Amino acid sequence: MPLASVPPPRLLAAALIAAALAGCGDGRPEPRPPEQGAHLAGLMLDPQLGEISGLAASRRHRGVLWMHDDGGNPARLFAVDAHGDRLATLRVEGLSKTDWEDLAAFELDGRAYLLIADTGDNGGLRRTLQLHAIEEPRRLENARVRPAWSIAFRWPDGARDCEAVAVDAAAGQVLLISKKRRPPELFALPLRPADRSVQTAALLGHLAGVPEPDAGTLRRNPQRARTQVQITAADVSPDRRVLAAMTYRHLLLYPRRPDQDWAAAVAVPPQVRPLPWLPQAEALGWSADGRELYATGEFVPAPLYRIDP
Repeated sequence: MPLASVPPPRLLAAALIAAALAGCGDGRPEPRPPEQGAHLAGLMLDPQLGEISGLAASRRHRGVLWMHDDGGNPARLFAVDAHGDRLATLRVEGLSKTDWEDLAAFELDGRAYLLIADTGDNGGLRRTLQLHAIEEPRRLENARVRPAWSIAFRWPDGARDCEAVAVDAAAGQVLLISKKRRPPELFALPLRPADRSVQTAALLGHLAGVPEPDAGTLRRNPQRARTQVQITAADVSPDRRVLAAMTYRHLLLYPRRPDQDWAAAVAVPPQVRPLPWLPQAEALGWSADGRELYATGEFVPAPLYRIDP
């Protein structure tokens, strides 16, 4: 075969993902095809992007997505373009990394920040957890950064796992959603606490309308069925009108009226949309203009999707 006719790795990976989009073959319902609102923006082939668990669109650099990987890896953030190519790596100093599970972008006092959520707790053993605010660098280059501030917190009534964290900067709130509780719980913390004492997350309410496991999967594999409906990521739209949350199978959109708080918004069943083919779906974030969402998963090669809200 002539060299010119050999497909490059990106095209080959695209072909594999396209085949998966045509039908997963594992008995689950047909995934939502791209023409109905999910568009394949790019592919992440870089081995360093193999365990992405958090994603946020930069508020400083147009077209740039920030991502981080899961526990067991160095404390670092990746700048990635909208096609899935890594642009720069930031080493985050001055903190320990236990289990980073989500990432949020926000603006405060004219500055652009990223909030790292070190909130994963699969075993339900952690007594305190941490959030770290990092100011976005002015230049996209490999560098070392330190947190602008950190928040240590605990749950009000015992340990729980949390992989979904969002920021409402105008309200001065960090929103956290429990993963394994049914229905999922919504908690809040101050974005900029008055002191460095350990904060206690306040329970705001519960998320209505999270899809239940389908009967077929529940019968064949009860553990998988329960896992598929767990909340793995969340983000507040830049205009503060919608809280987006993601399970391993679905995108949930909770609109908020101007006269509502987030507790009231999530008490109403959301718009529910099936995700496209995305094994280990754990990273979700609004674009900086709020016109679409980006989503990807914890594996390589991974599709990077743009999803119309």
